Amino acid sequence: MTTPATAENGVRDALAAQTIELPSWAFGNSGTRFKVFNQAGVPRDPYEKIADVAQVHAYTGAAPRVSLHIPWDLVDDYDALAAHARDLGVSIGAINSNLFQDDDYMLGSLTHPDARVRAKAVKHHLDCIDVMRATGSTDLKLWLPDGTNYPGQDDIRARQDRLADGLAEIYAALDEHHRLLLEYKFFEPYFYTMDIPDWGTSLVHCLALGERATVVLDTGHHAPNTNIEFIVAQLIRLGRLGAFDFNSRFYADDDLMVGAADPFQLFRIMNEIVGADALRAESGVNFMLDQCHNIEPKIQAQIRSVMNVQEATAKALLVDREALRAAQTSGDVLGANGLLMDAYNTDVRPLLAQVRQDQGLAADPIAAYRASGYGEKIIAERVGGTQAGWGA
Repeated sequence: MTTPATAENGVRDALAAQTIELPSWAFGNSGTRFKVFNQAGVPRDPYEKIADVAQVHAYTGAAPRVSLHIPWDLVDDYDALAAHARDLGVSIGAINSNLFQDDDYMLGSLTHPDARVRAKAVKHHLDCIDVMRATGSTDLKLWLPDGTNYPGQDDIRARQDRLADGLAEIYAALDEHHRLLLEYKFFEPYFYTMDIPDWGTSLVHCLALGERATVVLDTGHHAPNTNIEFIVAQLIRLGRLGAFDFNSRFYADDDLMVGAADPFQLFRIMNEIVGADALRAESGVNFMLDQCHNIEPKIQAQIRSVMNVQEATAKALLVDREALRAAQTSGDVLGANGLLMDAYNTDVRPLLAQVRQDQGLAADPIAAYRASGYGEKIIAERVGGTQAGWGA
């Protein structure tokens, strides 16, 4: 029989083991569609980005990996970059390809009518696989921005065939321990069709590729009122949920801080994860952030984002699963909903503070970071050169 003390220890252990991958691009300059806002102390190269990632990990204890974006994070020596990360206590996570900033890709990349352009897009991914080998990464993450703006612009079915062929060529080039993570987005940058607009299209292509092809769920990439936790449950059920891109949206793909717009949605998502026992690293689900910090300090914003995911996870872990199953099987609608609401309304901040202190960390990561003087240090040191940002 599980005692309350045993249950609490289990919750603490699960929270202490949770890891969240950070995006290198979150530490660069970003902004609205009209203006990119520069901030003092922003990294000028991937080495400085990783130094900032290490700060987030140092104060949260939960962010030991960083996603790279190619070519934004191009360096001459990826072995040296990976060693730099290890020296700072972190490692390289997923490698993200870029198919949206080359003039050749105006009419598509892997789906382009011109075979030359399609071959160029495939070659870019083969280069990304080389980066994976050099850095020790195991995940190739692909978001396809391809689509059309007008009816009749291109053959919808032919574009799917081209996409399938390109993905198959990329998948075949992966090493045995590599995965392909395939993202989707229901609109933007094109407005008539997107070539991978939804989780079903992504899943269809992943099923055709093989077991090491899985779906990436970006929480901002859905139509309004989409039940994201249903998609989570279905993909877990099929063993094809490879990763999250956590962020938050008020209107479209806003890439705001996770949990900022709808913390209850984040809790509902994590409730499905915990209920399916998919929080464990062995589940194959990689929890990642995909955010841009336009007006807020970037390191602090990443710390806050990690904390938001931790808080939603802690609440999900507090759900009484046995009582919930009993309520569900007996048809007790209000009782079942009440069990979720009780967990959601629990203040888990003291619990997380204790988890951090048990790890030798400060109870309040943001306060500890602010007191460290690191922010002032990088503002003074990072003078001159070109700051990283969109397109750099």
